[in-house]
Amino acid sequence: MSTENLPQSPDQPPRKPRVAVVFGGRSSEHGISMVTAGAVLRAIDRTRYDVLPIGITRGGRWVLTADDPERMAITDRRTPEVDDLAESSEGGVVLPVDPASREVVYSEPGSVPKALGDVDVVFPVLHGPYGEDGTLQGLLELSGVPYVGSGVLASAVGQDKEYMKRVFTSFGLKVGPYVVIRPREWERDESAARKKIVDLAGEHGWPLFVKPARAGSSIGITKVEDMAGLDEAIAEAQRHDPKILVEAALRGREIECGVLEFEDGPRASVPAEIPPPDAHAYYDFEAKYIDSTPGIVPAPLTAQETAEVQRLAVDAFEAASCEGLVRADFFLTEDGEFVINEINTMPGFTPISMYPQMWQASGISYPELVDRLIQAALRRSTGLR
Repeated sequence: MSTENLPQSPDQPPRKPRVAVVFGGRSSEHGISMVTAGAVLRAIDRTRYDVLPIGITRGGRWVLTADDPERMAITDRRTPEVDDLAESSEGGVVLPVDPASREVVYSEPGSVPKALGDVDVVFPVLHGPYGEDGTLQGLLELSGVPYVGSGVLASAVGQDKEYMKRVFTSFGLKVGPYVVIRPREWERDESAARKKIVDLAGEHGWPLFVKPARAGSSIGITKVEDMAGLDEAIAEAQRHDPKILVEAALRGREIECGVLEFEDGPRASVPAEIPPPDAHAYYDFEAKYIDSTPGIVPAPLTAQETAEVQRLAVDAFEAASCEGLVRADFFLTEDGEFVINEINTMPGFTPISMYPQMWQASGISYPELVDRLIQAALRRSTGLR
């Protein structure tokens, strides 16, 4: 579906496509999702699109919010909240459940539901579980509403770091050493589960990185230097996800590359390098979003290294059956090999985030990037494809 194919009345001028920007959500990345939404709302060309901002509170309520990007910024080192922008403390937004209708309805207790009109495409700028992991994508598939980004399977694979690594390995992409501790393992025998981690350290050395298996934005991750810090790191990761992933540290440079879906298929951006942040042990949440540690764009790589990481980024995109966009993160090891760490199917998308910066350096501005993603979504149908 393209812009030109939207249904029109012969007596009316062409109607602009309506984009619902959905943000917030129930994950620990709620605030970063709002920062991303503010940037997207600011960038959407209002001469080409009508916009409907919809926030999801931490409790899961869908609400109408103010179309006010300035209130979606990090202030005094604190991220914003959907509840602070909601137009009502009780009203809720309901998406259509009939694929023949794309009409969104707003209702409040004791009031007649109000139709808000049709939505042509959803731009889901949610990060983490209950948004980036295939759950929202499944709802939109059932509703028959096109949306920006990957489908159900690719979103789920991109969210779960264990299965992401399994998919990459099956497609011949190299990943680093890791172990996974599932909740049943931990509940059944903590000592045996802990031994898996200790054995990983025994084989590959310290430090280890202990992380939630299904979270992003570096939330819940701890760099563990020795046994003394292990239990606290496990508890911190389990606060965000009962399944945890433990990775051996890889010595090398952190390289990222963006992938964007064009009319003729996915293409890779120029890569970026994430230098070790001066004030942080690694590239953690505060280094990314609070202190805004700058990356190097483009990365100082040889032409051969650049071509190789671009090829691998597109291979990762295709391996997971992604659509729309992906940021692929790699380590360039000391022996000159690229090892893929992870992909993000809805990466950080503020103007200072690495994904938009890489495309800016590749000749695509932030507003054009937003437009390309919306147009790619409008071209796709929902359902099997």
